[in-house]
Amino acid sequence: MKIAIIVGARPQFIKMAVIHRALQKYNEENHSKPIRETLIHTGQHYDYGMSQVFFDDMVLPEPDINLNIHSSFQGEMTGAMITSLEKELLANRPDCVLIFGDTNSTLAGALAAAKLHIPIAHIESGLRSFNKKMPEEINRIVVDCISDFLFCPYQNAQSQLKK
Repeated sequence: MKIAIIVGARPQFIKMAVIHRALQKYNEENHSKPIRETLIHTGQHYDYGMSQVFFDDMVLPEPDINLNIHSSFQGEMTGAMITSLEKELLANRPDCVLIFGDTNSTLAGALAAAKLHIPIAHIESGLRSFNKKMPEEINRIVVDCISDFLFCPYQNAQSQLKK
């Protein structure tokens, strides 16, 4: 099985570390059925203090692919990410795309995967601020609607998805 893990911002690096270590352990115990991960960094957070320090401190592997996309315009950033992610997903053909949270990287990863009919697993599904003026809230709602596997951190998040 091949999983593409898409990250781009600080909170995602921390969550990805847990998944990466779990996959390493699984692969050590299941040599005949390994799960291969491709780590794709969109570049949403790109300087040392916002990105690389987390990879260094948590002893994480360098991303397999770094898109280096950053912009102060939400639409421009998200559009560029979707375009680049689509190319990478077509080239790598993962069985599943794993995304975290509510960033532009999350939205772009979900949209690119959905359009290619690749199953999407969303970590932190169902969280809501109920403030649609926040870009992250729009991202949360859209991503939850198009994801195939929803992993909720809290019972009330699960309740939100049932509505």
